[in-house]
Amino acid sequence: MSAKRYTEEFKIEAVKQVTERGHRLAEVATRLGVTTHSMYAWMKRYGLPEHERISNQDQAAEVRRLKAELKRVTEERDILKKAAAYFAKTSG
Repeated sequence: MSAKRYTEEFKIEAVKQVTERGHRLAEVATRLGVTTHSMYAWMKRYGLPEHERISNQDQAAEVRRLKAELKRVTEERDILKKAAAYFAKTSG
């Protein structure tokens, strides 16, 4: 069973009903046919002002890029360590 997908615009409008218009989260979730869990997740993601949200997304992308680079560099280091040990053993 696959979950229903909602557009980003739909999610933002749902959050605005809670944050800007003052409707209760549970009422909005029921009216739109989504779970309160989804609404809370959307509130966390889209509840911030747009410039803060974009900044957070940029920071998250940079963290993912740095983690990938760290993984690659660590693997390269491990390979070089093994190669150095191998050549030290065969030459000595």
